[in-house]
Amino acid sequence: MAKRDYYEILGVPKDADEGAIKKAYRKLAMQFHPDKNPDNKEAEEKFKEASEAYEILSDKEKRQLYDQYGHAGIENQFGAGGFSWENFTQRSDLNDIFGDGFSSIFESLFGGGFGGGRGSSSRASNRGEDLQIELSLSLKEIATGTEKKIKIGTKEACDKCNGTGSADGQVETCSQCRGTGQVRQVRQSLFGQMQTVSECPSCRGEGKIIKSKCTKCYGEGRMGKVKEITVKIPAGVEENQYIRLRGQGNMGPRGGTRGDILVLIHEKQDDLFERHGNDILIEYPISVSQAVLGDEILVPTLTGKVKMKVPAGTQSGRLFRLKGQGIQGLNTYSKGDEIVKVVLVTPTKINKEETELYTRLREFDSKRDLKPGRGFFSKLRDYFS
Repeated sequence: MAKRDYYEILGVPKDADEGAIKKAYRKLAMQFHPDKNPDNKEAEEKFKEASEAYEILSDKEKRQLYDQYGHAGIENQFGAGGFSWENFTQRSDLNDIFGDGFSSIFESLFGGGFGGGRGSSSRASNRGEDLQIELSLSLKEIATGTEKKIKIGTKEACDKCNGTGSADGQVETCSQCRGTGQVRQVRQSLFGQMQTVSECPSCRGEGKIIKSKCTKCYGEGRMGKVKEITVKIPAGVEENQYIRLRGQGNMGPRGGTRGDILVLIHEKQDDLFERHGNDILIEYPISVSQAVLGDEILVPTLTGKVKMKVPAGTQSGRLFRLKGQGIQGLNTYSKGDEIVKVVLVTPTKINKEETELYTRLREFDSKRDLKPGRGFFSKLRDYFS
């Protein structure tokens, strides 16, 4: 069954701002809350559906991918089984709505609470930071895809304590939470009795306590290093798009999981070509004689030069289309076209013989009835419409 549109699920327009999206989710979350709808599977599904939509639309990067490519653009954001509570990153927003007791609710809905079972909350709370780098690419690199090697500063495991943060290698299980990283308590809420799950204050959610901290990393278990990464750029990327390198960001403290690296794409201005989606536009100068009599010219493309026929009587500003000479589309094998705009070049310096020839030609031109017509930009819009 096809998935519903996320904007439709939340009941907001596609240009809705962050506040409107959060307000819409809050309303649905309160309406379909499991405690308010006991044993109601339909309400549970709507609650899950709204949470998935909010996860995507409340994140700028994920929303951009969804707006451009639909569900196909964000399919790799979740695991093979689809959206689960482990994918939900907006915990603070749910705290605002329900307080600290929502995690236990989602354990039954999404197959495991925030952090899953014993010990997993430590990995979640110890996740390393995401890093962002900017990468400028030429139009030719974008057209075919490329691979770049980049040096970046990251936080890696401390070589003295092997990432444990402990000077003597000894790590004790937290006595308060017994290694789970969580403490639970029952409280009364608007909807009745709720079980509250919160971070253990003694170990700060890690489930472990270090008595003797490493003197090199001061108990953090990681230190700054420079490493080289390889970034594979697919053909057809555009300005301000992101490429996510999962698990290549900072290592988390004391053996925590790694963050990601976000590669922000910038497109360098090309000396010859102007990009319009996957099509490219180039202006090619021709002389008066070439325009009048016709000719065969060599036109630059992104991969070399190709021959193109200029028919006799070609007007300045005429557009020619070279099929398949544009940019390869993102995640597809189809290519755009190259649009060649021929521009008549008027000579500014001519000798005596040329002056005599143009004077003679003017006699013929004076007999022609020249009238204004539709402009170039109207024709250009037709090409790209």
